[in-house]
Amino acid sequence: MLNPDLGLNGWIFARLFSSFAALMTTFSKWVSCWGNATSITDRKESTYARDLTLRYPIRMCFSGSKIRLRFSNLTGTEPVTLTSVAVSLLRNNECAPTNSRHLTFIGNAEGLIPPGEEILSDELPLSIEAGETLIVSIYLGEFTQMNAGTLITGPLSKGQYAYGNFADEAVLPRDLTRNTNWFYFLNTIDIFTEADNYALICFGDSITAQSWPDYLSIRAVEEDCKHVAVIRRAVSGTRILRQYDCITYQAYGLKGTTRFPIEIDSVSGARAVIIQHGINDIIHPVGEADNCFRPWSDLPTVRDLCDGVEQLYINHARARGLSVWSGTLLPILGWRTYLPMRETMRQQFNEWLRSSSLFDGCVDFDQAVRDAADPRAFAPGFDSGDHLHPSEQAYAAMAATVPLALLR
Repeated sequence: MLNPDLGLNGWIFARLFSSFAALMTTFSKWVSCWGNATSITDRKESTYARDLTLRYPIRMCFSGSKIRLRFSNLTGTEPVTLTSVAVSLLRNNECAPTNSRHLTFIGNAEGLIPPGEEILSDELPLSIEAGETLIVSIYLGEFTQMNAGTLITGPLSKGQYAYGNFADEAVLPRDLTRNTNWFYFLNTIDIFTEADNYALICFGDSITAQSWPDYLSIRAVEEDCKHVAVIRRAVSGTRILRQYDCITYQAYGLKGTTRFPIEIDSVSGARAVIIQHGINDIIHPVGEADNCFRPWSDLPTVRDLCDGVEQLYINHARARGLSVWSGTLLPILGWRTYLPMRETMRQQFNEWLRSSSLFDGCVDFDQAVRDAADPRAFAPGFDSGDHLHPSEQAYAAMAATVPLALLR
């Protein structure tokens, strides 16, 4: 779409200059520029979909010459067929995406994902400039088990779905479309890009599945940190040491020993990981008298948590050549299962996260959002209302406390 402020000649010059600059840039490696975890979706009466288009707009933080997309059926129990996957670019100053292209999978238009597995698309040559939006449209033509996906929120995390095959349409029909924050099957986007570019992984639970990684991506742009992609690997309700095997709580995802290797190893070009995980291990157990699925025997000791982080997370990340940063756990005063002993555990675990020489550094999220007058609670305006999850203002504060060195 022509930008009226430039005029025809100015617009032509801008596009030619942009194309020339892209030609002069050397692209030499694959780097993940967007990523999400895959978990078990909420188990409800309806778990299948048919004749459905999923659409996810993804802001591309890097320029590059080709892409490949990873799709996951990690938590599915049946094969999933991606009938077609189309991508298009929403370029700067344009109102709708253009030039829809189709991905292939080992040369085939359809992508078949076996249960418990992930697949990678064929490489697709596509000239992309940093700041453009890649529109990913997935069409599911046959009955499909919708059991592999993750709920994420934030200013950059929006999706849509529409009944019918609209994968190649520039705009979805308004009367058949709804917004969604469930990201099904789409797991990672890699771009062939410059050698200086790298990925920063944010690993955690619902705190990280919500907005602070998006605000960190926005901050990177605002502070002219051009070489970093923030990759979110987060699933609400997850714990380090245990997972639920009942359908009531299956959506709380896989335990850390299962999640971490899969989610870390599939990130191309990663340099560092921030781990903010463990609060659910502390707050979930309530005793079988109150909930048969949450026995007190599930409650770990602080030593258990520390050992779990070291053995399950740090050792694996080090083996992958990553620097490892801890993220402290946030206040919980007022949460429905709050007990003084849980607060003591949180404080002791946080002290280890701050002081352990096993980490390259600590991102002190707790200090960024807690009330100076009562460190057990969120600062005024920083509580979402449930006394566990931060407000949007607090998520922005969390992003602001990440050391600039991790973004450069």
